[in-house]
Amino acid sequence: MLLDNQIDISKELMDFIKESPTAFHVVKNFSTMLEKAGFIKLNERNKWKIEQGGKYYVTRNDSSIIAFQVPDNMEFYNFQIAAAHSDSPAFKIKENPEMVEDNNYVTLNVEKYGGMLMAPWFDRPLSVAGRVIVREDSGLKPVLVNVDRDLCVIPNLAIHMNRDVNNGIKYNPQKDMIPLFGEIASKDKFEKIIAMEAGTDADSIVSADLFLYNREVGKIWGADNEFMSAPRLDDVMCAFSCIKALTDNKENSKSVNVCAIFDNEEVGSTTRQGAASAFLKDVLYRINLALGGDHESYLMALAESFMISADNAHALHPNYTDKADPVNRPTMNGGIVIKYNANQKYCTDGISAAIFKELCREAEVPYQTFVNRSDIAGGSTLGNISNTQAAMNTVDIGLPQLAMHSAYETAGVKDTESLIRAAKVFYR
Repeated sequence: MLLDNQIDISKELMDFIKESPTAFHVVKNFSTMLEKAGFIKLNERNKWKIEQGGKYYVTRNDSSIIAFQVPDNMEFYNFQIAAAHSDSPAFKIKENPEMVEDNNYVTLNVEKYGGMLMAPWFDRPLSVAGRVIVREDSGLKPVLVNVDRDLCVIPNLAIHMNRDVNNGIKYNPQKDMIPLFGEIASKDKFEKIIAMEAGTDADSIVSADLFLYNREVGKIWGADNEFMSAPRLDDVMCAFSCIKALTDNKENSKSVNVCAIFDNEEVGSTTRQGAASAFLKDVLYRINLALGGDHESYLMALAESFMISADNAHALHPNYTDKADPVNRPTMNGGIVIKYNANQKYCTDGISAAIFKELCREAEVPYQTFVNRSDIAGGSTLGNISNTQAAMNTVDIGLPQLAMHSAYETAGVKDTESLIRAAKVFYR
């Protein structure tokens, strides 16, 4: 049976997703949540003044964010870290994006960002959002933009012109996935539309990081309203849960509680704001220094620390049950998924799994296990990548979903609340 708070949290998540079409917007909206909860923004360029009992956050590239709470009592000191990512697979707008087709249509030149399912992007209302860099008298200024209207569509080819389409098709991203923007009269309007959203003129825009996004809003559905579908559930669902748990936390007597949301997980994490960067290590080290520690005390703190790497997991698919492991078959609304892999694509081991299971038991939330079929290679996520910079005991977990990396994904209504509840216990 669904509880009212589970439905309310799912609706809150879907509202957040609607307002967060790109990683830049995710971080901006998380910043707003943190500031409402009393967190103070720090700047990597400045010297940090950190006080016991204080709450702080710092961003990098406007697309990654790390927030932390300092305990009042520093007699016992370690880091309790929950990590997730802000980005999702999408189409990035190329430079000089407008293309004229047959002197009739204007299309937009795009390229794939991350490993997405391409077919669900067809015939959906799409728009453009991201970051532009604007030239002002005082210098260059980043400005977030979101064209909040249905701006373009990637139209399918009619079945009459491709009779074999239902037998499978290999999509060419440079040919098949190009969005229609307007008629020929719309030539040269794209930059003007973006400039209008940025509150400037086209000549003042120096550069941009812009993405297509699906305009369809999230919905709760099912016989008993037990499911939800929305864009970008992977991994805003986990990121939102971790941030919400941190902002709601009122108890913290012995650990520095940290929530790290990284960008660029979908393309390998090897950027200055990704999990493979020194961002987390830099922040943890500076916290330690600001509280009077040295290099040795930092290493001692890491040795006592624990990380939850939270990135959504594959649920059992009703039409493809053969794709799941014979016995490890997580389902939506079945609880948090603990992810295992013998080749360490996930960093869960016996110790970290035991710690997390005890955490779930204390929080009174269900948990499940996921392991790939032995004949199907799986993906990797944040845990092992971030541990190359700041090594600590880590468990890889996620919330179960269907259609991962689709333009419109599906998950269970109960599961977001479960992760929030577990993360609150983790942060005590």
